[in-house]
Amino acid sequence: MGQKSIETFVGFFILLALAGLVMLAFQVSNLTTYQGKDTYDVSAQFDNIGDLKIRAPVTVAGVKVGQVAAISLDPKNYRATVTLRLNRSANNIPTDSSASILTAGLLGSNYISLAPGFADQFLKAGDSISETHSAIILEQMIGQLLFSVNKDKTADTDSSTDDASKS
Repeated sequence: MGQKSIETFVGFFILLALAGLVMLAFQVSNLTTYQGKDTYDVSAQFDNIGDLKIRAPVTVAGVKVGQVAAISLDPKNYRATVTLRLNRSANNIPTDSSASILTAGLLGSNYISLAPGFADQFLKAGDSISETHSAIILEQMIGQLLFSVNKDKTADTDSSTDDASKS
């Protein structure tokens, strides 16, 4: 084998390895839209989706069964409409199931968890999940806690000044 053919073979091998690394990076980072599985879409409307992003996981009992395909705002009722792309292997989710937006850990990313219901019919392409639970926003909870603590302090101060004025 000549010098030229060895260089060509090495160059081809390096290009093949780089293509494999790029493909692996897309798979690991979940940036690819190719899933290699047959899927179907269902939708759900939420009052507040928090920091939910497209491609966030959709789980049932902690097992990933799909991902968020699209997020839009309904112009009529001003609720977030989330399109869930579910794997065909998860084709036995009852129609009365509920969808909740949860957080992975204390400060982790949001995902959707489906809690199966008890109906005999199953979700199919184009269906909508009617029972939803919005994301819990940590900042709102802290604000409510601070407001209630401040309210309790002012109530205690008011009652102590009322007791002092009565004596």
